Formats: sequence, structure tokens, C-alpha cells
Amino acid sequence: MRLNPVPKMLSRICLLSACAFSPLFAHADGLSDLKAALARLQGPAAVKATLEAKTWSKQGEGKDAEEKNGVANVFIEEGQRGLHIHYSKELLTKLDTEELAKEKDAKVKTPTLSALKEINSSEVRPLIYAAGSLSRAVEKANFKNEKADTFNGKSARLLSFDLSIDKISEKDRKYVKKYEGKLDIWVAPDGTPLASRQHETVSGRAFVVISFESTNDDEQVYAQVGDRLITTRKESKSSGSGAGEKGESRIIKTLQLQS
Repeated sequence: MRLNPVPKMLSRICLLSACAFSPLFAHADGLSDLKAALARLQGPAAVKATLEAKTWSKQGEGKDAEEKNGVANVFIEEGQRGLHIHYSKELLTKLDTEELAKEKDAKVKTPTLSALKEINSSEVRPLIYAAGSLSRAVEKANFKNEKADTFNGKSARLLSFDLSIDKISEKDRKYVKKYEGKLDIWVAPDGTPLASRQHETVSGRAFVVISFESTNDDEQVYAQVGDRLITTRKESKSSGSGAGEKGESRIIKTLQLQS
């Protein structure tokens, strides 16, 4: 008895169709998924959180080195009425005390004043409007590749980019002899950003005789609040040398959501 081959062909077609729409193939283009996620995560969801900034810097070497540490906490709220940064009475008292001490001794330690420089509106906005900030960075970068990876023990995709020297202002670019920049972004299966890491090295010469070089690293962890993407942790490290001087710094900002 001769079997009809049509059912077998239909079975193969159905199998191929099922594979095409399986989770493995549904997110084949990580860059497109990332851009789609960034577009949908710029919504107006309200954010209430405490923001802590810890800073550390070192200028010079040996016994002449000067180190500074700082820490400050504020409460931020963003919604229909805009962005509000609330300073507690305790924080304001610390600021007054440090300002008075600095008037008497210019070398006195002022940890609260040092850290508070990292909690102004221009520093807070990128944290609570993370999708917009990351989207602009992606648009200026050159996509390299995508590979399977993990983040916090869960499956993720790692998208890698090369950064362009164009991000440096045209005025400063003329002094740069060598620039290297890389951006890595971990995304969930639906393209939602989970974390990012950026690394830059710059070297060059200014005013003919002054050579300089610097390294900057930036790591961020993201979270979704309704239809908005925010940064819950950002760590920035930098080091540089030039004109016989050396310096390095580290800034850690932590955003803890409040109900």
C-alpha cells in the first residue's frame, strides 16, 4: 500500500513554522529589541526614591597626595509636578557646619559638600530618565555583535558597541591622538536593558609639550518602574595623568525605590 506523502510534508511545514515562532527565534535581533524597549520605556510613571552618593578622589602621589571622601543622601520625587529633590534638615545642618568650618580652614574635610555636587538636577535626570540617556548613547555607537550571556544568574543577551571619538567636543578633539571606547549592554529576552558597562581611554598632547592620558569606566544597573526605565546603581571610575600630575576618582550612586 502506497502512503500519501502530503501529510508528511504538512508535518514538516508545521514543525518549521513552530520553530520560527519559538522563543529561540522570536528575539533574533537584539539591537532591534533593545531600541524597541528603549522607545517604550520612556513613559511618565512616577518615581519616589532615596538617592545616596558616595565619592572618593585622590590627587597627587606619595606624601603629597590629597584624598577626599564624601557621602550624602536625598529624597527624590518625579511625576506630573516635575522633579523635586528634598534635602532633610539633618543634611542641611551638615552643610551649614561644613561651610562654616571651611571658612575657617580651607583644608578641612567637607564630605557632605563633596558628595552633594553629584546630586544636582543634571546628575539626577539621567538616572530617572535612563531610557533616553541610553538611547542617545546607542545611536552614537557602532554595533559590533551580540552573544548569549547571563546576568544575575538569568539568561540574557550581551550587545557590544564601539564608541566614536565624535562624542568628544570638537574643541577638545584636536588634542586627542588616540581614543578607544567600548559599550556593553545586557538585555532581557524582550530587549529590556538590565545593565551596561562603558570603557574609554584617551591620550594626546596639548600646547605641544603637555602629554595626557585618561581612563573612564562607567557601570550601571537598570530597573523598570511601570513604563519607565531607571538606573538603580551607577559606579563611575576615572584616572588620569598630565603635566606631571596624577589623579583618580570613584563615584557610586544608589537609587532605592520607595512606595
